[in-house]
Amino acid sequence: MISLAPASSARGSHLAFALIWLPRLRRRDALVFFRFCRTVDDIADEGGRTDEEKQRLLEEWVDAIEVRALPEELEKVVTRNAIDRTLLAEIVRGCAMDVRPPRFQTFGDLEKYCWRVACAVGLVSIKIFGCTDPLSDAYAENLGHALQLTNILRDIGEDAGMGRIYIPLDDLVQFGISEQDFLTGRPGDRFLELMRFEAGRARARFHAAIPPASDARPLLPAEIMKSLYTTILSRLEKTGFPVFEKRLRLGRIDKLALALASCLRFRK
Repeated sequence: MISLAPASSARGSHLAFALIWLPRLRRRDALVFFRFCRTVDDIADEGGRTDEEKQRLLEEWVDAIEVRALPEELEKVVTRNAIDRTLLAEIVRGCAMDVRPPRFQTFGDLEKYCWRVACAVGLVSIKIFGCTDPLSDAYAENLGHALQLTNILRDIGEDAGMGRIYIPLDDLVQFGISEQDFLTGRPGDRFLELMRFEAGRARARFHAAIPPASDARPLLPAEIMKSLYTTILSRLEKTGFPVFEKRLRLGRIDKLALALASCLRFRK
């Protein structure tokens, strides 16, 4: 029996913080969708289940999306916002790629993963936010890639501890880094060069994520997310990517200041 994560699961995340700035009813729908994303992500990440059990649970979610019915509150969100259900299925399939420690041979392979776990999330989100301009789709896809690439860089140490490598293997070869050295946190002298290369890819996607003027108001939460994550990327760059030593976090004051700055830019 599928069910959504509890409402408390939304607390403390950057996304939940950005959603505060939505109108009440849209925020309610967005939080229900966030709980769906957290539910399927937790299935792939949490211990205590075999890989086969995780795959079965995720397949049950795909079946509910495509054939049967979703939990009532999520079904109402999908109907009320005319959400393309195939996007929900893609999100689940993206999470399924994390069940076993992932590897991506090329950057193109990684982009397919990012599209599922981030861009599809963005495309659903802009419907809930109330966007109507077709250009917002391109914005959501570019921002989704940028956010996920930044997440990957920030979480390298934690992911390596779980046997996960999201950096394309072709890039490791290009910079003379073996998988084993990467997983053990001893990536060698060219690691910083590799990180700057990958950060450039994320930065290019951030630059390409230009919100259309007609959807400026509904895209405010997305612009807040963009501000939070460009700040994370900049701090990683300035500190030399100490990702095997600690996970960079933004404090509440940082997040509030960045959100208010985004609001001020919106008013201009």
